[in-house]
Amino acid sequence: MRFHLKFYLHYLVLLGFSGVISIYGPHQRAQKTGDILLGGLFPIHFGVASKDQDLAARPESTECVRYNFRGFRWLQSMIFAIEEINNSSTLLPNITLGYRIFDTCNTVSKGLEASLSFVAQNKIDSLNLDEFCNCTGNIPSTIAVVGASGSAVSTAVADLLGLFYIPQISYASSSRLLSNKNQYKSFMRTIPTDEYQAIAMAAIIDHFQWNWVIAIASDDEYGRPGIEKFENEMFHRDICIDLNVLISQYIDETEMRRLADRIENSTAKVIAVFASGPDIEPLIKEMVRRNVTDRIWLASEAWASSSLVAKPEYLDVMGGTIGFALRAGHTPGFKEFLQQVHPKKSSLNEFVREFWEETFNCYLEDSPRNEDSENGSTSFRPLCTGEEDIASVETPYLDYTHLRISYNVYVAVYAIAQALQDILTCTPGKGLFANGSCADIRKVEAWQVLKQLRHLNFINSIGEKVRFDNGSELSANYTIINWHRSPEDGSVVFEEVGYYSIHNKNGAKLSIDKTKILWNGHLTEVPFSNCSEECEPGTRKGIIDGKPTCCFECTECSDGEYSDHKDASVCSKCPNNSWSNGNHTSCFLKEIEFLSWTEPFGIALALFAVLGVLLTAFVLGVFVQFRDTPIVKASNRELSFLLLFSLICCFSSSLIFIGEPQDWMCRLRQPAFGISFVLCISCILVKTNRVLLVFEAKIPTSLHRKWWGLNLQFLLVFLFTFVQVMICVVWLYNAPPGSYKNYDIDEIIFITCNEGSMMALGFLIGYTCLLAAVCFFFAFKSRKLPENFTEAKFITFSMLIFFTVWISFIPAYFSTYGKFVSAVEVIAILASSFSLLACIFFNKVYIILLKPSRNTIEEVRCSTAAHAFKAAAKATLRQSHASRKRSSSVGGSSASSPSSSISMKTNGNETESPPTRRHGQKPRVSFGSGTVSLSLSFEEARKNSVN
Repeated sequence: MRFHLKFYLHYLVLLGFSGVISIYGPHQRAQKTGDILLGGLFPIHFGVASKDQDLAARPESTECVRYNFRGFRWLQSMIFAIEEINNSSTLLPNITLGYRIFDTCNTVSKGLEASLSFVAQNKIDSLNLDEFCNCTGNIPSTIAVVGASGSAVSTAVADLLGLFYIPQISYASSSRLLSNKNQYKSFMRTIPTDEYQAIAMAAIIDHFQWNWVIAIASDDEYGRPGIEKFENEMFHRDICIDLNVLISQYIDETEMRRLADRIENSTAKVIAVFASGPDIEPLIKEMVRRNVTDRIWLASEAWASSSLVAKPEYLDVMGGTIGFALRAGHTPGFKEFLQQVHPKKSSLNEFVREFWEETFNCYLEDSPRNEDSENGSTSFRPLCTGEEDIASVETPYLDYTHLRISYNVYVAVYAIAQALQDILTCTPGKGLFANGSCADIRKVEAWQVLKQLRHLNFINSIGEKVRFDNGSELSANYTIINWHRSPEDGSVVFEEVGYYSIHNKNGAKLSIDKTKILWNGHLTEVPFSNCSEECEPGTRKGIIDGKPTCCFECTECSDGEYSDHKDASVCSKCPNNSWSNGNHTSCFLKEIEFLSWTEPFGIALALFAVLGVLLTAFVLGVFVQFRDTPIVKASNRELSFLLLFSLICCFSSSLIFIGEPQDWMCRLRQPAFGISFVLCISCILVKTNRVLLVFEAKIPTSLHRKWWGLNLQFLLVFLFTFVQVMICVVWLYNAPPGSYKNYDIDEIIFITCNEGSMMALGFLIGYTCLLAAVCFFFAFKSRKLPENFTEAKFITFSMLIFFTVWISFIPAYFSTYGKFVSAVEVIAILASSFSLLACIFFNKVYIILLKPSRNTIEEVRCSTAAHAFKAAAKATLRQSHASRKRSSSVGGSSASSPSSSISMKTNGNETESPPTRRHGQKPRVSFGSGTVSLSLSFEEARKNSVN
């Protein structure tokens, strides 16, 4: 009893599913029985009729509209491959492949409706009813599906077939989302992913130097991922998208007009489209209606050769379109197979009847559309005779010159056949299944074919390697086509103008022959599609607030920068030794400058320095020649000789500042200048202070003579100079100066000396100025001493000049640059040196050479005596004034007459105190041989007033 119940239950299930087999799925199909069954999904129609399903009655299946001749050719390619395999004696011998092919109508709903029939048939086979009934007449399971075409349809179908591990090989679905093997476990394809096509499209835009484009994509799994990848590529290439929109073939008319307005008003002339032919067709029609002819269209592979838009009547707008096409393959015998199609010969292919009617614009007698004809919907069509010649009509169906998608279908069928062949020839123990077992080809299941496909590795007829393992993708090989108008009949011609290929090892390669491209309007020059005019060399792109980066203003490069090409984003900085030319298009070597011996300024300074050396040497020669004359003797000739030598060193040190600075010159010139000047100022200081102390001493003693001996004078000069020497030694040890190239000045490289330590230079000049200040103080105090003897007034004046020069030098030194720094210091050295030489020695040389009568001992004595007389008189007056004050305070009536005497040793002899002078006698001055004697006495009797 239980046995009969179980049998009855299975019988009911069998009857139920048998009914499903006969009625479920699209009624129109192409099918053939065989040992192994393959499924097929092709877009025989472009879409479905829009029908409002209000659910007032039982919903009816939507009607497919707009026949797709290319889709039917793809279907024929699958049938041709299966027939070729069945007729092969080497591939799957004694095994017949069958097929069940449905129309997806390029929509997801129809694709799922067809896929459910594959799944239902496989579930019946999984019940294993052979033990209860003879099921040999049943249709076998579908072990693999070829299709679908659109990525949106393939995505939905892949979700369904993946649940049952039915392998699916698409021939045209290129969405990069389908590369996710974790989500789409059983999906494979014989077309490259759109990720490569997006890169290729961006590469073409970059190739033609466009940076302002419009991006349009289908609002589905094909367009959205493709345009997303395209946007990323554009961003990395600094190309801007002015308008980015999604479209669909079902977009309403108002929205389409609004989109066309935005495109027409955009300044971007390039329109990149990732869409299928049916999706882009409504927009193309609207652009043709408006006659918008100034645009460049970039077509993705899905519509680059679509018969919906590649029409002669659209070429005024769409001419010059650049599109991508898959690399064509060669299928021998396929041309003849396509021409053999006929309704009477293809009883198993129900799509042939509609194809015949659409091709010849007629209807067959037993066609289901005949009823519509009687109702008047197709009354304009004549009755088909069946004798029409398919070769006499030009349709996309017979366009077999470039088999691209059709070849992908051919490869997909052969891939499945190759996997079945591997199962057939499997050696037990070396199989892919548990314990190395092999599948039974007579009872093979879909999951076993999927396992075999994942390990498939074969070469197709054009030499490309086909693999379906995880992570593998076909290499992208695209042919770049350009839409031309045929001169014979005005039809659309797809001219090959280049190619784009990506290989993992060799990278990407783009090749375009611009001479073959014919732009819209029969132009040969590349159209302009940039947000801003290109910037000429010498300028750069400047950002405009509120605008994309591709919209810019041309800004001239700054001085010292250049740009040698158009549309430079930034100006390049010239090397340190170069500077930009007038128009900032290139750099030239900077001129190297320093205080040169050959330039007029350097020659003038050198001549003045040499003149100073010669004049000082001349004065030194005069002093040596007349060293025994009174003026030379009275000038402390030993110190004068040393002073003149130091002046020669001062003049000579200025020459080290002229010429190209070298390290040794930089280390030598400041110490040479500083030590020479300190030696000079030290001589003047010691000399001036000695005379001052001698003349202010009332009674010279042996202590004065010992203190101011010649040895001590030289010792003081040495000590003063030694301090400066130590400053220079410390400076050169810790921070030695060196040669330095200053690149900061425009167009010029100044070679100067880096002083190493400005503090050390400040100490050097400061110490010199300190000695000069002390010298000025002593010279100012002794300015009224006998001028022929000390020339104090001239020393005071020379020190004033010295201070003026060096006080002016400090700001001038820090405010100048380059060679002028050295020039300023040379001028300061020469000015101060000439002032010392002229003020101290020129008057003496003048007397020695031109006024020898004044160079006598009497002249010196007279000037000395006059000074002594004045000094004694002033001293007596001061004492007399002090005595009167004291007398007034004690009431005295008279004051004694003071007397003064000055005793002085000259030439080693001392004078005795002069005798008292009689009342009324005039002052007397007497001179002895080698001795100067001076006595002054006077009395002044004053009467005190009596109060």
